[in-house]
Amino acid sequence: MSLTRRSGATRLRRRTAVAATALAVMGGALTTGVTAAQAEIVTPDGSGYASVYASTHASRHASTNASAHAVYAMTVTGQKVRVAKPTFAATPVHPEKITHPRRDFMGSTVAAHFHGPQISASAAKASTAKASTAKASAVKANSVPQLPGVDVSAYQGDINWKGVCPYIDFSYAKATEGTYYTNPDFYNQYVGPYDCPLIRGAYHFAIPDNSRGKTQADYFLAHGGGWSGDGRTLPGALDIEYNPYGSECYGLTQSQMESWIWGFVDEYAYREHVYPVIYTTTDWWKTCEGNRGTFYKFDPLWIANYSASGGGPRPSGWGTYTFWQYRDSGSLPGDQDVFNGAYTQLKVLADRG
Repeated sequence: MSLTRRSGATRLRRRTAVAATALAVMGGALTTGVTAAQAEIVTPDGSGYASVYASTHASRHASTNASAHAVYAMTVTGQKVRVAKPTFAATPVHPEKITHPRRDFMGSTVAAHFHGPQISASAAKASTAKASTAKASAVKANSVPQLPGVDVSAYQGDINWKGVCPYIDFSYAKATEGTYYTNPDFYNQYVGPYDCPLIRGAYHFAIPDNSRGKTQADYFLAHGGGWSGDGRTLPGALDIEYNPYGSECYGLTQSQMESWIWGFVDEYAYREHVYPVIYTTTDWWKTCEGNRGTFYKFDPLWIANYSASGGGPRPSGWGTYTFWQYRDSGSLPGDQDVFNGAYTQLKVLADRG
């Protein structure tokens, strides 16, 4: 693979377009998400925000207590929705013996479920290569349709980010698993990219039968999973995939799994004012969640697919992906990913969720 070095000057030129993009996003939806009509929308009115609620999800996300303090969170569309204070959601808890959390990383269970040749890096990044050529002809950098990135964990250990950062635009690091594990290399993998500087984020490896979704969201937030809206930190990601310790759906029914995921998502959104990214495969989601929930209205999708171009088919409801993990290894540390949009859109996701 031929890596494309991204100069500091190029990064600077890209960032000059961020302010204009941010203003546009506040008035409409990001192209990487679903339509704004699918969410409870809060639009600028010049003096703050005026709420316009869609009836679809009002019962779940709008508080029925008018006197209660209103909490809002940003959705995948770049719109603000009202989030009710999360309540206790009972899902089965039957902890399994945890033997290798250091080896559990984003996609660690995924490769075994794909057969045939993996997508090549050149195929996944073909549009990026075209954009790189175009840059030589003075085409604006914010026209890049796909941006390269990586996700890493303790499996990679300490990383020399100075040798990696010139070739990518973003990175995610595993912060936690369940309520019992924190990544010992998290500081290097989270602060290192930030110092480059890169746009970075953190993810949580879910073990739904170990403890409830809300509990795991709180653990994630207590150990590096927060969002700052500083333009450099991406919303936290929920990594929910095949069970590395037992039955692939963790012994939960589809209804119970939907409740577990809502427990995590709602708690994160309520506390951080932004909806987390959901990482999964279409096969796992269909089998274990059953395409039941309306997460596509709120959460960016991070699809894992190593054998189909363009990320392959997506879980029901998501019209497109925000991130795509297309290989579980490559010339760079960790898994190989792309962001489905221009750098200005990535920047807005880090700035406004």
